[in-house]
Amino acid sequence: MMTLRQIRHFIAVAETGSISAAAQAAFVSQSSLTLAIQQLETDIGVRLFERHAKGMNLTHQGHQFLRQSYLILATVDNAKRSLQLGTESLSGKLTIGVTSLVAGYFLVELLKRFKSAYPNVTIQVIEDERPYIEHLLVSGEIDIGVLILSNIEDRDALQTEVLMHSPFRLWLPPLHPLLENESIGLIDVAKQPLIQLNVDEMDVHARRIWTRAGLKPEIAMKTASTEAVRSLVAAGMGIAILPDMAYRAWSLEGNMIEARKLVDSLEPLDIGLAWRRGSARPELVTPFLTIARENSKMNVLSLKPSI
Repeated sequence: MMTLRQIRHFIAVAETGSISAAAQAAFVSQSSLTLAIQQLETDIGVRLFERHAKGMNLTHQGHQFLRQSYLILATVDNAKRSLQLGTESLSGKLTIGVTSLVAGYFLVELLKRFKSAYPNVTIQVIEDERPYIEHLLVSGEIDIGVLILSNIEDRDALQTEVLMHSPFRLWLPPLHPLLENESIGLIDVAKQPLIQLNVDEMDVHARRIWTRAGLKPEIAMKTASTEAVRSLVAAGMGIAILPDMAYRAWSLEGNMIEARKLVDSLEPLDIGLAWRRGSARPELVTPFLTIARENSKMNVLSLKPSI
């Protein structure tokens, strides 16, 4: 029968990429860890790791099982927390790094839930560009980052966990001619004036989208304001391709915005957590991870536009 010990050992190996590093992190012998992984693979009937000379890589089934393992531990932690009187006893300071787009559309509810569960924890939030947040995480100056993970560079030094995939969709004003099409592709969008958001590396994602499509868009305006994009699109000044997490059906002026899927295959935006790999986590990171995993289940549905 599968045990929580096996799951914790599996996560340790998955996060470190090797038996030796996981054994050090979990304070167990390498032989015990190897046996635990073998027993786990036998119990569930699939191979979780590809073994090679330099370590161990997760298989496709291993990645799936890792997501479920995080949820299992989060559920257990939540059950413990609900049975314990007073999470108020947990105190200290948690420093969180966040990028601007994530701060506006993902962070508030997460901090609200964490503060409700741990009222005596002081939270400090540092908002900056992704490269600087990475630097602070690696140097240990912040405890955990909440950011767009798609462009993370220092993956050897950072452990990451995706909480939500946010697909890109096309934003249009009502009565736009493209809304009459049965399907809309990037080739159709390239002929239209485009409003481009230049915040949190959205310009990098835009270039990637157009380069892969082999098309050159007609950029009508670039702005660092999501609200400006909304207003410009709603007023008929152009259209935009942005992630669902930022979509709202109305501009500040009260004008409507439509959203449509594109027939082209666009990689979604990955939003999640990052923390320093290979060292003991600060005490407050673990409860924050638990709250974040619970919160992500609700955000997946609430951030989708009705189209």
